Amino acid sequence: MLGKFIHLIKNWTLVVSMGIGAGVYLLFYYLPVLDPISVRLAPIFDSILPLFMFLILYVTFCKVDFRKLALVKWHFWTAVFQSFFVAIIVGGILIFQIEGTTLILLESVLACIIGPCAAAAAVVTLKLGGNLEQMTTYTFLSNLLCALLIPICFPLIEPTSGMTFWSAFLLILNKVCLVLVVPMILALLTKRLPPLRKFYQWLIHVPDLSFYLWGCSLMIVTGTTLKNIFHATSGIGFLLLIAFSGLLLCLLQYAVGWLIGRFFGASIESGQALGQKNTAFAIWIAANYLHPLSTVGPGCYILWQNIINSVEIWRKGKYSA
Repeated sequence: MLGKFIHLIKNWTLVVSMGIGAGVYLLFYYLPVLDPISVRLAPIFDSILPLFMFLILYVTFCKVDFRKLALVKWHFWTAVFQSFFVAIIVGGILIFQIEGTTLILLESVLACIIGPCAAAAAVVTLKLGGNLEQMTTYTFLSNLLCALLIPICFPLIEPTSGMTFWSAFLLILNKVCLVLVVPMILALLTKRLPPLRKFYQWLIHVPDLSFYLWGCSLMIVTGTTLKNIFHATSGIGFLLLIAFSGLLLCLLQYAVGWLIGRFFGASIESGQALGQKNTAFAIWIAANYLHPLSTVGPGCYILWQNIINSVEIWRKGKYSA
C-alpha cells in the first residue's frame, strides 16, 4: 500500500507541489496571526526561487553531452511559430488600436507566448524519455529569440514604458547569461576538474534530482501566482477570462509543438519547447513593461502547463509499466 502511494506521488509530483504551494499560501492569507511570519519569509522565498532555478539547470547540464549540442530542423519551425503567434497578437493590437480591458487580456496572452522555453523543460523532457541535448540547444535559442522579440514588441504596445531597444536587449541578455551560461560553465568545470570527479559521479547518479528541485520551486511559484490573483484589483469574471485564455493558449502551443515534432520524430521535445514556458520570467517582464494585471496570465499558465506535464509523466509511467 505504501509503495503504491509513493508511486502515485512520484507520478503526480508537480500537481502535489502546486497543491502544497497553494495550501500554504491560503493558510497564511486567511490566518492574520501569521502575518509577521509571512513578512519575514517573503524576501527569503524571493531569493530562494532563483537559487532553485540555478540548481535545476546545473544538475541538468551535468547530464548533458555538450558535444551533441546542435541545431535541428524542429528548432527552426518551433521558433517560427512562436514568432508568428507574437506577430498576430502585436499586429492585432496595433491595427485595431485595442485599449482597456481587451488590451490587458491580449498583453496577458502575449506574455505567455513571448516568454522563452522553460529551463525545466529539459528536466521534463528527460523524464519523458526525450532528447536532452536537443532541448538544451533549443532553450538557448528560445532565450535569444525572446531577448530580440521583447525589446521590439513591448515599446510598440506600451510606448510609455520608456524602454529602448538596446537597454532592454542588454538587460534581458544579462539575465539569460546568469540563468543559462553560468550553471553551464560550472557544469563543465564539474565534469572536467579531477578534484570534482567523485562529486560529479555522485550527482549524476541521484535519480530525478533536477525534477524534484523543480517540484520544490513550483511550490513557491504557485504561492506567488495566488498572491497576484488575490491582490488583483479587477473583478473575478475578468480574472477567470484571463485564466481560461491561458488554458486555451497552453493547449494550443502544446498541440502545435507536438504537431511540428511529428514531422521530425521529436514530438516530446517540440511539444515541451513550444508549450512549457519560463513563466517566472514572463511574470517579471509583464510586471515591468506591461499592465500589472497581465501577470495573472502567465501566473495561471504555470498551473495549466504543469497539469499537462503531470499527465504526460503519468502516461509515460503507465506505458513503461
